[in-house]
Amino acid sequence: MSETKSPSTASSIQICRIMRPDDANIVGNVHGGTILKMIEEAGGIISTRHCNSQPGDRCVAALARVERTDFLYPMFIGEVAHVSAKITYTSKHSVEVQVNVLSENILTGAKKVTNKATLWYVPFSLQNIDKTIEVPPIEYLSPEQEEEGKKRYEAQKLDRLETKERNGEVIMPVLSPDRHTKEAYTVEFSQSSLIHLVGPSDCTLHSFVHGGVTMKLMDEVAGIVAARHCKTNIVTASVDAINFHRKIKIGCVVSVSGRMTFTSSKSMEIEVIVDADQLVEAEKGKYRAVTAFFTYISLDKESKPLPVPPLKLENEEERKRFEEGKARYLQNKAKRLAEKERQQ
Repeated sequence: MSETKSPSTASSIQICRIMRPDDANIVGNVHGGTILKMIEEAGGIISTRHCNSQPGDRCVAALARVERTDFLYPMFIGEVAHVSAKITYTSKHSVEVQVNVLSENILTGAKKVTNKATLWYVPFSLQNIDKTIEVPPIEYLSPEQEEEGKKRYEAQKLDRLETKERNGEVIMPVLSPDRHTKEAYTVEFSQSSLIHLVGPSDCTLHSFVHGGVTMKLMDEVAGIVAARHCKTNIVTASVDAINFHRKIKIGCVVSVSGRMTFTSSKSMEIEVIVDADQLVEAEKGKYRAVTAFFTYISLDKESKPLPVPPLKLENEEERKRFEEGKARYLQNKAKRLAEKERQQ
């Protein structure tokens, strides 16, 4: 891991790791969840280091949100992932970290950008987990840079509040459904769940789950849903904003549930929800911890995109979720086209 100084007082870091067979699927594509986990590790290191650069309580930075992340190119077994992170904005109680991921072919030396992500962290005291710590400010190159950061902060804060209000619905875990009784290409046919007991290796110094561990579990479930729908090789194309509503503690049982919400001709959207259940304090009940939408594409044996089978809708609720997914799809498509025009 290397460290350099950015134009502001905040440092930047880089983590490098070679991709191994257990990081990838059966055809050698590195799992999106593996990359998300590395992104969060880099963000967690730099934000925790920055928040402990002042006198006072020692703290650890907890992941609060990941902005929309696009997977620009696939990464493969044997390539080296270079994950670089830098702090770009600080508010009184939060840190914005921007992360870039490059893949390197160590045989040819060729490198390409595979991911860009923005993460938000909140520091909590090691002495009192309910106490948030004030974040040391960073220096900006210009007042305009600080103002742009403030706009991003306000926008993500508003979106988190709106998402939290929408999170009343519970997806019942589906552990061993009778798929032979369900019609192919329906929501119920591909809906999938994963149950995980949180252990010490999943957790931070506070004994709460690393955000990267949660995102990896979410990507695994979303990948299962996508593969069951298409019955082909699938890869993560993008992840809409991931909101971490509540912390998950060691000893909790987490239910990670995914269901298909929308399909276009070339992509599919999967809603993933993480609910946590405290075994020791069962009287407190289950609670919603994390939510996100993952987008996948289907590939043939030569890694070329395949058409996605249309989703068959069976009730009004599914039609409503489909239209909401379609709106997100069209909005993101318009943003990509606008960004491409700006770069020309």
